[in-house]
Amino acid sequence: MPNPTMSKAERETFLAQTHVGVLTVDEAGRGPCTTPVWYRYAPGDSIRVTISPTSRKVQLLRRAGRASLCAQSESLPYRYVTVEGPIELQEIDVAADQHEMAHRYLGAKLAERYLKSNADGLSKEILLLLRPAHWRTVDFSKSSL
Repeated sequence: MPNPTMSKAERETFLAQTHVGVLTVDEAGRGPCTTPVWYRYAPGDSIRVTISPTSRKVQLLRRAGRASLCAQSESLPYRYVTVEGPIELQEIDVAADQHEMAHRYLGAKLAERYLKSNADGLSKEILLLLRPAHWRTVDFSKSSL
């Protein structure tokens, strides 16, 4: 039986919800580099992740020029969206992205504490844009099980 997939609107809505993403980038001679990340996404747009410019991920992203991100639900009915596509790294002010993500993932009270206590490191981050080119989705709520 084939996996039940999501429509374009369903997958974009799911990806725009709050999920910890799992970012994957090729690492030659090893398995892929895979790390959990906070992200922002609006339907039809690129996925936005802020990242330290000195991280190993940035070196690998520059080399690969592509990445994948997976977001999943961890309770029944299980669902996931995986996207893969070209990336762009931008050295711009990412404070608005960081503010939105901190509030979404931590809530208002913890977000402000997080932003304040990590201000120095966060001020150096750059923006990773991942443009979804290939999608894989499953929504087990559509399953006949």
